Amino acid sequence: MKKAQGVESDAFGHALLDHLEGCADHELIERDDGYIAVSVGTETYFAEPSDQQREVVDRAAGRVLDVGCGAGRFALYLQERGHEVVGIDVSPLAIEVCRRRGLRDARLLSVEEVDASLGGFDTILMLGHNLALLGSARGAKRILKRLHKVTAPGGRLIGDVLDPYETDDPDHLAYHAQNRSKGRMSGQIRMRVRYRRYKSPWFDYLFLSREELEELLEGTGWRLKEIIARYGPSYAVVIERLAGS
Repeated sequence: MKKAQGVESDAFGHALLDHLEGCADHELIERDDGYIAVSVGTETYFAEPSDQQREVVDRAAGRVLDVGCGAGRFALYLQERGHEVVGIDVSPLAIEVCRRRGLRDARLLSVEEVDASLGGFDTILMLGHNLALLGSARGAKRILKRLHKVTAPGGRLIGDVLDPYETDDPDHLAYHAQNRSKGRMSGQIRMRVRYRRYKSPWFDYLFLSREELEELLEGTGWRLKEIIARYGPSYAVVIERLAGS
């Protein structure tokens, strides 16, 4: 998503707020080919990081920007451990939830709007499959360069994403083929969130193989340092800011 949403189109935020207030229901993910799936339960966004997730998020150092902070699970974890954390999200109600849960610096902001006004960061966090917020091949290059500008020398980007090729589901494989026929990457998804009577705007989400990720990093001032975890079809990475870039 490129811009912050209004409350009436904030389906994801309404689901988070309802969970916080004890009356949550499941959100739905709708793809532009008509495919609909039930998302993970909202309790996932509030859960303490698992042991495996802590091993990933503990790679964060210094001042942290949490992109797509949701209900703040990773931002709050790091804040409690002494990090200065700025959480950003396009969902106004997600930001409200973060503030109510105690995140000291939560801002209604898109990753496309990140700039020097936020100050510099030692770590960019894009967990919860949030590397997919890179959106598209062209958008990824633009966003990665933008994040590079606010990251200190020696900084890192820690994120995870689903590998779209780790499937044999015919609906997903047909969607991949449709994407390729349109000149898009196989794992690019046009989708929106639905919850009760609320519908988010359509937005692009980009699932990537390791090889595709490395290709997108070329020329952006970043390089893939290592894959630090795998869970099912998903993997977590540390991406480092190139010296002298």
